[in-house]
Amino acid sequence: MRKHLFIVAGGVVLVAAWALANVRLEFPPGPPYYAQFSNLDPYGEEIYHTEEWAAIPFYRDPSCVPGAFNLLDFFDAPRVFQCALKVGGFEIWAVPPWEGGPGPIQARIQGLGAVPIYFVSWPELRAAVVDRVLTMDELRALPSLKIGYATFYSSNLHPSGGSANVPHIQIVATGVLQDGKQFQFQVAGGDQSALVKHVRIVFW
Repeated sequence: MRKHLFIVAGGVVLVAAWALANVRLEFPPGPPYYAQFSNLDPYGEEIYHTEEWAAIPFYRDPSCVPGAFNLLDFFDAPRVFQCALKVGGFEIWAVPPWEGGPGPIQARIQGLGAVPIYFVSWPELRAAVVDRVLTMDELRALPSLKIGYATFYSSNLHPSGGSANVPHIQIVATGVLQDGKQFQFQVAGGDQSALVKHVRIVFW
């Protein structure tokens, strides 16, 4: 709340002006999607990749994702809320979703111990999504698939689809693959789709 002071004809009039406050939404329930991976008009592809590998971070239990659901469609409310969250955090909204807000200004996400990340050969994934469809069944069938679990996961997103003045994304994740190798996954860029400037995926 802000108060403005006006001087009128030698008298003092206090006028209360209620400022529109941002709304902070804590997890759960969390965002209405399974993974940070999409291809939505007019924002384009949100696929994090290098020349060699692509990474799909899952914010909900992948075993709960319907096998025929197109991951590139991103949103799946209300069904998605039946799947356990693998992350915690919060979102900041200028206009909350129940009032028709276009999206959050900011989303801060932290892993809850083991965030699933699926790694796939980028040439292989690029061929698989040419029809703008990638189901969980198709993803699991890709020969190059490596499944990892991030013991550290942090994401700071100012999404282009929301009310953010300057879109931005930063992801930092480290963890272990099912075969025992370690990985590092990093993203830094202007937003979560076309303006991503840097992606790093390393195994050792």
